[in-house]
Parts: sequence; structure tokens; C-alpha cells
Amino acid sequence: MKISRPVRIGLQLAVSVGILAYLLWQIDVGKTIDLIRSSNGWYLLAAYAIFLATTVGMAWRWGALLASKGMREPLPWLTKLYFMGYAAGQILPTAIGGDAVRIAAHARRRPGRGGESAAAVLMERVLGAAGTLLLVAIGLVFAIGRYDDIALVVWLEGIFVVATALTFLVMFSRRANTWLQARSGSRRLARALQSVWQALHDYRLKPRVLVLVTAVTVGIQAIRIVAIWLCGEAVGVNVSVLVYIVMGPLLFLIMLIPFTINGLGVREAFFIAFLGRFGVSADEAFATGFLFYAIAIGASLPGALIILWESLRPPRPAQPVDPSSARVP
Repeated sequence: MKISRPVRIGLQLAVSVGILAYLLWQIDVGKTIDLIRSSNGWYLLAAYAIFLATTVGMAWRWGALLASKGMREPLPWLTKLYFMGYAAGQILPTAIGGDAVRIAAHARRRPGRGGESAAAVLMERVLGAAGTLLLVAIGLVFAIGRYDDIALVVWLEGIFVVATALTFLVMFSRRANTWLQARSGSRRLARALQSVWQALHDYRLKPRVLVLVTAVTVGIQAIRIVAIWLCGEAVGVNVSVLVYIVMGPLLFLIMLIPFTINGLGVREAFFIAFLGRFGVSADEAFATGFLFYAIAIGASLPGALIILWESLRPPRPAQPVDPSSARVP
């Protein structure tokens, strides 16, 4: 049975509210509020600057995947769409809403190449997950012998590795692609999926750009982990940055699971469960997670302003289609 979008969003919101209600029952709300109110603003400002700066890097890696398909887009335009995606992601399920915004905007810019537009964003997400898992593995190597209570992290790492491997298998499976090619005369949705799968399979011939995007992802995620560490330092959590190197990538992956609104509730629960293993109180862990969420909200404000500005601007006259946007057989 198909669930309508309002019902689905309502269920996701109910899950988020339920998890938050349970967490608020577990912590000392007054003490947590005091921690947040007395947090170090300079640390938070630095974390916010990191989020803004790394967004440009994330837009660049998206542009690299598009350029490998012959679609070279201006970095400022890609960055603008990334910020707009952040804004959409605050009210839609996790990052999926932001991805939909980027795919739709690029498909309008490149008529007839919607499958390649979607494939570039999907590939960016999968390579992002792979790079994030690589960063977790690096953190675990350094953590061995220093921290004893990381068995759960190793299990989570294994689960995500298997899930990522299966995703790659499905995306690059010749059998799956052949099945879609054989159904080219079926419904419009099947034809659209066929186009996306074909565009994904084309990346098999571009290993250099895949390796480059994965390496850039590792660097970006490592820098963003410093932003999480700064949020903890702002409320007095004295934990080594190595702990966040192990925790941060898993947090990024868990927030992609679309059963809550923008990871609301799940993020805070993960902070409490993970940091609690390293002697951090539930109040401090919740405050760290809340401030990290506030930083993410702040990073979405430029996108919200851009959406508002473009909604108030008069519509532009239709532009002639660029012949180079048409795909060459």
C-alpha cells in the first residue's frame, strides 16, 4: 500500500518527536540549557565557518562528476544549489530532499540529460559514503589500543561497509543494467530508471574522477569532524578529537537514513549513546548534538535567503537551448 507524502512526513515527524521526548526525559533539561547558554561563541563561530567553507568543496566534487560527463558548470552556481539543498533538507527527510532540489535544478539547466544529472548526485552520495567509511577505518586504526569500548563501532562499520558494497554491486551490475535496457518500452518511470542506470554505468570508464572525488570527500569530512569537536569544546566536553574522527563519519551516515525529518532525534540520540562510552554525561552529549544541529541550521540560512530572493524575482524570459547540452550519441 502506497503511503501519501503528507502521511509519510507526519510519521517521520512523529518518530522524531518521540525520540526527542525520550531523550529529554533522560537528561537534566535545566542543566543542558545552561550548558548551551554558556557555550563558547568563538568555538561555534569557527565551526560555522568550517561548514560554510567545506560546502564549496562539496559543490566542487559534484561539479567534477558532472564535468566528467561533459557538463561543466560554474562553481558559484553549484555552490548556490548546494546551499538551497541544505535549506530544503531542513524540512524534508534528511539529505534526500536537498538532493532532489539539486537534481531538478540541474535537469532544467540541461534539458534532455536528466538521467545524467540524477546519476551524478547519486554517485556523489555513494562515493561520499565510501569516503566516510574510509575515514572511520582510519580512525579505528588509531583508536585500537587507546579505547576499549569500541566494539559497537566496529560492528556498525562492518554493516555500513556491507551496505555500501551491495549498493555498488547493484549500481554497476551489468545484469541490472541489461534488465532495464530490455524494458525500454515500458512505463515512463522504467525508462527514467534505465537512463539513470546507464549514466551510472558510464562512470565505470572514469576511475580517475571516482578516486579523486572519494579522496576529496575524505578531506572534507575530516575538516567537518573538527566542527563537531568544536561544538563539544564549546560546552566543555574534553574528549580527544580522535573520538570524533571515529564518531563523526558514522553520524554523517546515520543522518542519511530517511525515517526522521533531517535526522532530528536520531542525531541527538547518537551523540548521547556514543559520547557516553567515553565518560561524557548525557547533558553534555545532548548539548553538543544540539549545537551541531544549530550549526547545520545556520548553514542552511544562505540557501533559504536564496530561495526567498529567487521566488520574489520576476521570471526570466526563456533562453534558447545550448546545443552543447544535448547528449552526443
